[in-house]
Amino acid sequence: MLIIGVDTGGTFTDFIWQDGADSGEYKRLSTPHNPAEAVLAGLKHLAGEKTFQLVHGSTVATNALLEKKGARTALITNRGFEDIIEIARQNRPNLYDLQVSKNPPLVPKMLRFGVPGRIGPQGEVIEKLSEADLQALLKQLEQAQVESLAVSLLFSFNNPKHELLLGEQLQKFQLPISLSHQILAEFREYERTSTTLINAYVSPKMDRYLAQIAAESNAKVFRIMQSNGGSISAETARRESVRTILSGPAGGAVGAAEIGRQSGQHKLISFDMGGTSTDVALIDEKLPLTTESTIASYPIKVPMINIHTVGAGGGSIARLDRGGSLQVGPESAGADPGPICYGKGQELTVTDANLYLGRLIPDHFLGGGMQLQTEKVTQKMEDFAERLGLEPVDLAEGILSVANSAMEGAIKKISVERGFDPREFTLFSFGGAGGMHAVDLAELLQMPQVMVPTSPGILSACGMLMADVIKDYSQTVMLNEQQADHTLLDKLFTPLMKQATSDLQAEGVASDRVELQPLLDMRYQGQSFELLVDYAKDFIAAFHQEHQRAYGYCNQEKAVEIVNLRLRAFGRPDHPLPQARPEAGDKLSAAATLGRTRTVFTGKWHDTAIIDRNKLGYGNRFEGPAVITEYSSTIVLPPNWECDVDRYGHLILSRKGANQ
Repeated sequence: MLIIGVDTGGTFTDFIWQDGADSGEYKRLSTPHNPAEAVLAGLKHLAGEKTFQLVHGSTVATNALLEKKGARTALITNRGFEDIIEIARQNRPNLYDLQVSKNPPLVPKMLRFGVPGRIGPQGEVIEKLSEADLQALLKQLEQAQVESLAVSLLFSFNNPKHELLLGEQLQKFQLPISLSHQILAEFREYERTSTTLINAYVSPKMDRYLAQIAAESNAKVFRIMQSNGGSISAETARRESVRTILSGPAGGAVGAAEIGRQSGQHKLISFDMGGTSTDVALIDEKLPLTTESTIASYPIKVPMINIHTVGAGGGSIARLDRGGSLQVGPESAGADPGPICYGKGQELTVTDANLYLGRLIPDHFLGGGMQLQTEKVTQKMEDFAERLGLEPVDLAEGILSVANSAMEGAIKKISVERGFDPREFTLFSFGGAGGMHAVDLAELLQMPQVMVPTSPGILSACGMLMADVIKDYSQTVMLNEQQADHTLLDKLFTPLMKQATSDLQAEGVASDRVELQPLLDMRYQGQSFELLVDYAKDFIAAFHQEHQRAYGYCNQEKAVEIVNLRLRAFGRPDHPLPQARPEAGDKLSAAATLGRTRTVFTGKWHDTAIIDRNKLGYGNRFEGPAVITEYSSTIVLPPNWECDVDRYGHLILSRKGANQ
């Protein structure tokens, strides 16, 4: 059956399709007012009336949270704890900002309801939840006119009796209900409440979006990418939308890890530069996982791939700040009006600067399907440069330099600040704009080489087709190392494993394709936060080793505590990876060179070759300067760098002579 992967972005919506031995890619401008329009139009273009399988990464839940356009939600918690989401953790990320304003809670005080009844820390019932209490709550909710309900009670992860009772009574409203013990069965009531509330806040909007695509497309199988690097059914995603907050970037990280593994590259920094933002992740043998994410300063404790995002993309707008300095981003021109060179934009962007410097070839953008308007860009660049008293070339290079600096900082945050040396990693570049900036970033970070996969502009969509079906489970246990032997832990993991196996079968995964990975959240007694450790034969030693790596020290004399059990359940499909190609020799074919252009590098114009990537073969090698064109992206190869084509068609860029 035809299978299609879709990634919605701020500027373009990307499609990858595979039908037996045939495959292809497609991009179209996004429709920010209703992202489903671009998705449905693309599906119609690719599939016509055929049925197909669909794997989709969506920004709907993310945007609902960032723009605070989610559902009108009521929060139900224990009496006296109604303000927990406002009190929060008292963190002060901007310690010296005298005018800092606190992010307001997603639910105003009038929609936060406290009920009597209390479960104790061991799961014991301290105070019953009476019928009269329930009826009083229902009367209050009738007047609130909400669209969604979130329930988070103390210690429900040890005993969900009261939450289940509330859930049963709340069914009468026929509204989406999020119960905290089902969303996140862990301690720390603020993070659990925040995660549950966000799920309730974004799920109605996600539900409507997914329902529209399901109703108006011919998708026979419909799956959604999660933030944890795996996919789930659309039905599950409609109920648990909090798990899709970073679904698009997660697809890119999965694609980078799978393609890197196939090519023997196990230490990668993925660099995904799109139209509105750049996402980076450090992959050291495996995808980085975190349970301590925050989006718009709201904590979300479900497992996510550890991805860092900055507001620097091809559509990032160049302006002067109040001090007269050049600022690039985080505001983006998006798909509408877009960069000036797309025809409707009025403000200079990173893409316009690349075009002005000759790094984009107007006749070969999107395979020649979209003609870029150089005259408008030239006029705007000259006008802006005259205001600043600069040469237009200097301004254009300055725009790229500011954007590169922001992306360099993002990569240092996930590498240097976490104890990793970027010089030991390969920069894995993708996204529509990544190839134009990858070598510049490698130079700034002294990284030895850049890898650009096939179809880099749609790799996030490709990664969605490569993703496993993944379900995450957790349970707080609070065991010291004397209690925590393998016999007890195996017993505690058993119900999670049974649930996982059953859930994966319900997701359509065959039993011989199921793989379970038990993990432990561990810490030294007295610490406030945990480290994630594999449930190995000697998990205590593994914890000390991970603590040494993360913090530079460990104390093997100090008592260790297991806080949470975690289980990752994988359904392993066949991954549609690129096929090996026959040897083609080191010289380019005559058809591979499309012509010459003039390009600026470090203030000087260079005669530059235009290379057609589709005509490159395994073993081809050539030197810069060159601009490599393909349908979904453009790759810039500066002077003193060279390119090798590997057996799968991926480009390996390195400093001239480095591979000799």
